[in-house]
Amino acid sequence: MNKTIAQKIAIIGSGAVGSYYGSRLAEAGHKVFFLMRSDYQHVKKYGLKISSPDGNIFIQKPNIVNKPDEIGKVDWIICGLKATASYKIPELFAPCIKKNTRILNLMNGLGIDEKIAKYFDKQSVFGGMAFTCINRENSGVVNHLYKGFITIGHITNDSNELKIANSLWAPTKVQVETNSSLLKARWEKLCWNIPFNGIGVCSGGISTDIIINDPQLYLSAQNLMKEVINIANADLTFNNSKQQINESKMIKSMFDHTVNIGEYRSSTVIDFLEQRTMEVDAIFNEPLRRAKKLNIKTPYLSLITSLIKNLNKKRLTYK
Repeated sequence: MNKTIAQKIAIIGSGAVGSYYGSRLAEAGHKVFFLMRSDYQHVKKYGLKISSPDGNIFIQKPNIVNKPDEIGKVDWIICGLKATASYKIPELFAPCIKKNTRILNLMNGLGIDEKIAKYFDKQSVFGGMAFTCINRENSGVVNHLYKGFITIGHITNDSNELKIANSLWAPTKVQVETNSSLLKARWEKLCWNIPFNGIGVCSGGISTDIIINDPQLYLSAQNLMKEVINIANADLTFNNSKQQINESKMIKSMFDHTVNIGEYRSSTVIDFLEQRTMEVDAIFNEPLRRAKKLNIKTPYLSLITSLIKNLNKKRLTYK
């Protein structure tokens, strides 16, 4: 990699997703700093290990910090936080921001890109949708299980900014696609997240293969996906977008994708099983709020949201 294009990058939220993509960027020659809390001492002593079908990575001495002030100003912030921690964004990002710092938000759900834009330069904000399977095995060990891709959109759908974002990843092993509509890309990811995260949790923490192989759960996932697509297209129209999601193509694509990944527990299912607060608001509540605003009937989404909200109540640590 040509040193003249190397970027200084802060990974804010170095869980499974942040650690994996940060390691790929470091592998390609970028100067990457990982903000870590619980894993800090372990990774400092033993390094960061990535198992992946795209090639394993071991970084013996990664640049790890436990305070963003230790990173300083950067060219890019990659946000790998859970949506439940989005309230921490102003304090975590601010020490790393300079003029022209760009922010790639990898959090799931709707509305978070807009929240980031309220605190920082709107033109600097990108959303990233990771269509892949990445789990944290234990401290300092991340398993990348499936060769998926990242779709990147820009908050104002600026094509020049998308070229800049794409160039960051060009030297890496990560497959990157850009979408001219960030809103559409966000909804496309929810076409998977809502059915498979929701049914997985509400069925007791099951993996995706069980949903695929159970006729009733399979049908429920299809019906949920249809509702999500219906809301998405209405929301796109409401926001003056000419783009729409093709229902039949999207359902086929998402179910084919899920068959290929085999036995997989989504991040929300893992949070449920490990008694952690789940990402309910951004993934379930916000789509439902938009449906209500647009007067769209959502019997399946309303039910799954009500169930998962009640399961989540005892885990909530903040509003």
